[in-house]
Amino acid sequence: MTDKTDESSAAPENPGGTQPPAAAPPGPGKGPGKGPGTVRRKRPAAAALGMLAQRLRQPLPGAQPRLRFEMPPEYTRQDGDGGGDSGVQPQFGSPGPRISPQHPLYLGFMGTVGVGLALLVYWIGSNTTQLLLWIVAALFIALGLEPVVSWLEGRKIPRPAGILVSVTVLVSAVVGFFATLIPTIVEQVTQIVEQAPVWIRDFIDSEFFRSLDDQFGVRDRVTEELDKFVNDPAAMGGIFGGVVGFGSTVANGLFGTLIVLVLSLYFLAALPAMKKWGYRLAPRSRRHRVEALSEEITRSVGNYVIGQAVVALLNATFAFIVMSIVGIPFALLLAFVVALLAFIPLVGGMIAGVVVLLVSLTEGWQTAAIYGICYFSYLQFEAYFISPRIMQKAVAVPGAVAVISVIAGGSLLGVLGALIAIPTAAAVLLLVREIYIVRQDQH
Repeated sequence: MTDKTDESSAAPENPGGTQPPAAAPPGPGKGPGKGPGTVRRKRPAAAALGMLAQRLRQPLPGAQPRLRFEMPPEYTRQDGDGGGDSGVQPQFGSPGPRISPQHPLYLGFMGTVGVGLALLVYWIGSNTTQLLLWIVAALFIALGLEPVVSWLEGRKIPRPAGILVSVTVLVSAVVGFFATLIPTIVEQVTQIVEQAPVWIRDFIDSEFFRSLDDQFGVRDRVTEELDKFVNDPAAMGGIFGGVVGFGSTVANGLFGTLIVLVLSLYFLAALPAMKKWGYRLAPRSRRHRVEALSEEITRSVGNYVIGQAVVALLNATFAFIVMSIVGIPFALLLAFVVALLAFIPLVGGMIAGVVVLLVSLTEGWQTAAIYGICYFSYLQFEAYFISPRIMQKAVAVPGAVAVISVIAGGSLLGVLGALIAIPTAAAVLLLVREIYIVRQDQH
């Protein structure tokens, strides 16, 4: 038995390779499907899956990348020959020598072009006022969300994901707020409508109205005017037209909200590219300074929007708590009004306080006095302790300039103008301080 084993083990290998070596019998526990043949069959399957995944990652045959509006490369002319550059040749050749600004043809042509462009801009602005307001509102929102997106980018979150998270949180907060608020507002407005006849009847039965009626005949005058109004077809048609106009206003408001939201998304996504293009419009020698000033302005505007939103939310929350404690009716509806008015800097909180005080007088002068003391004390606390800490990275505008800018902005663009008035005033003051005053100090 030993000799056979030695002979078989000492047998020379087949040099011709005509007979393959015998396969080893399966070991214990190995079935016929678990041998090396199974491994050989698995390897081609894995290779095929890898090749399929690689082919799926490759573009389709004949597919071309999507065309993009790319920034032209920077180049500088050297040695006055018009051909030297910093290593990058312009695609369409180097520009030729500029015409002298003192040339009569140049002066006349550029003057005509300037007047024509001014008239064109005026005509476009006067016919697209609503669109321009939507664009300004969307840009204002985009600048307000830019610090949040930049903060998320600093936490290694891609910019598209940061934009999606920021806009989703904003839209969810607004939708959730209105979804909670609208049923309460409808209920409280219904109560106001139901109570209005009672208030009118009590006022008519009061001694004050009776004395006015005895002296001036107010009751007869009101009855006469109501009869004229009911019998006037134009007036009744005006009511119907007012209802239709209200419906169209609501529809336009919803459409405008959608447009502003979409534009805000586009502005947020393209804000770095927009800045880059804007900086390239400046001369190369002044580009760094333009970039620094622009970044400071956009940073201040973004911090102002976020800070003002926080201040308005705290103001409305405090007002709601006080109104709920002292028993002022329609507290949630009035808190919503306070939040909207608090977005208007400086004067918004005062207007909101006066509005709530007028409503609180229906519950008695004691209730109005308590609310007035609490709310106006909070306004002082907010002005000296809350706002300075929240708005410390935003804008710094003198009080007189802030009041004038808010009034002027509200007169020109309504609520939107009042909101963007202070950031605009801050940007103008920054430019005056860093450009004009510095230039004047050098002479």
